[in-house]
Amino acid sequence: MSSEFVFHGGAVFTGAGAPLTGHAVIVCDRRIAAVVPESEAAERAAADATWIDLDGALLSPGFQDAHIHAVGGGIELLQCNLTEADDAEQTVELIRAYATANPDEEWILGGGWSMDSFPGGNPPRGVLDEAAGGRPVLLQSRDHHSTWASTAAIQRAGITGDTPDPEDGRIVREADGFPAGTFHEGAGDLFAAVRPATSDELAYQGLLRAQDELIALGITGWQDAMVAAESGGITDPLPAYERAAADGRLLVHVVGAQWWMRDGGIDQVARMADRRARAASEYPDRRIDLGTTKIMVDGVAENQTAAMLTPYRDASGHDTCNHGLSFIEPQKLREYVTALDHAGQQVHMHALGDRAVREALDALQTARDANGHTDGRHHLAHLQVVAASDVARFASLDAIANIQALWATHEDQLDELTLPFLQVGQVDRQYPFGDLVREDVRLAAGSDWPVSTADPLAAIHVAVNRTYPGSVHPPLGGEQQRLDLETALAAYTSGSAYVNRRDGDTGSIREGYLANLVVIEPNPFRLLSADLHTARVTSTWIEGRLVYSASEIASVPALPDTHRKESR
Repeated sequence: MSSEFVFHGGAVFTGAGAPLTGHAVIVCDRRIAAVVPESEAAERAAADATWIDLDGALLSPGFQDAHIHAVGGGIELLQCNLTEADDAEQTVELIRAYATANPDEEWILGGGWSMDSFPGGNPPRGVLDEAAGGRPVLLQSRDHHSTWASTAAIQRAGITGDTPDPEDGRIVREADGFPAGTFHEGAGDLFAAVRPATSDELAYQGLLRAQDELIALGITGWQDAMVAAESGGITDPLPAYERAAADGRLLVHVVGAQWWMRDGGIDQVARMADRRARAASEYPDRRIDLGTTKIMVDGVAENQTAAMLTPYRDASGHDTCNHGLSFIEPQKLREYVTALDHAGQQVHMHALGDRAVREALDALQTARDANGHTDGRHHLAHLQVVAASDVARFASLDAIANIQALWATHEDQLDELTLPFLQVGQVDRQYPFGDLVREDVRLAAGSDWPVSTADPLAAIHVAVNRTYPGSVHPPLGGEQQRLDLETALAAYTSGSAYVNRRDGDTGSIREGYLANLVVIEPNPFRLLSADLHTARVTSTWIEGRLVYSASEIASVPALPDTHRKESR
């Protein structure tokens, strides 16, 4: 078969602006050879080129996920996976079924339970004890900020009613002080000494499973938001990526965000820069890139650990003394970010509450004052609440807004566990994407999978509508926070390519760029906004090869030796 392909008969989204019509895209070997009017395609293409009729579908650059936990997501698919449960009853039935099907597993591990399925977001240990037959069980919540533990697991960890809450977490307790079964944020680390570690083989198989899932959604590259560290019993995913690259089975390009240990100190900067240099030497094609550092600035709003400028309210609507948690003292955050920026390391900050966003921006301002303008491409992820006075600071600091658009809608977890406990009026500050765009802030997009679906088209539907399909609620934050389709698609393609420092060869359809492409059907630009969720990826191409087809299982050979890591 010819190594040249000609895509024609459909619109072409180049990565920004309105799609091109009446154009063909010629792919030769691994790259885009030309984007030309269809009338000129025949004379530009090789005589034996394969012509692919889009039949009205949209050709787009491959999606890139700017914030994901791919290996962890794949592992969860292979363990006790609760993501399909709609309520507490279904969650318990899935646990019981898994326990029955795996009688020889000493520990039951997995995750995906939803906080809104349980009163107060806190599932009890007794339900878990019954479903698992008394075995030790540790299950991560869907957002991975809480751990559900059985009595046996609590006892093996030596946790009692006298165990104090850690500084970065909270133990939900029964009336006598004994743990009730839910451990928020850093309290989940109390199980680190007894929780079975994830084997290297399971991590590797999890990566391969995740890659299959993500490629089928049109994702051709991503930024893994936690590598070079271990947490929650999950082995550092970096060896799995390295093994897959050595085997020629890592088809996507991956930026690994090295995890900043909250109590590790500034010595981490030099170690991270050294890892980045080694990766650059070992992977000249940047199949794996370690030029990013991930810092957790705060927690999440549904368990009241997101750092807020104003206090959370209690169930009666009265102010409490709780403003959430800053996981790193602001002065130290400024010191760390300045040092990372000086070392040429990109900083990727989890900043969800408005105080966390301000602290992150303050750190970037300190770095700017000390180092001048750099090409750091630093980004803040999640951005659930942003103070109006801080929105314009993003653009002035060249800070990128890394949005998880799927969350920007009224749904049970937000409406029942978050909004009632925030100050009056803060519903209008939820995920202020429109405000950011009007201040010329650059957007990137990601999913935080397995926290929520990795499907970019599902997230784009919410970004454009600010409601989920079939919702009867008004748009979250008002019409002014909606994005247009061009902007939402750009965030998931050229925007994330920019944050991944791959904008020189991916994220756009232009001559010389890698042929990382997706075909979307029907063309979302021809759909009503309420129907965007009906669009599907029908094929995914990476470096000019078909790696996924909805109509057939694509045969995907290993990468040629030029893309493999040299064995050591």
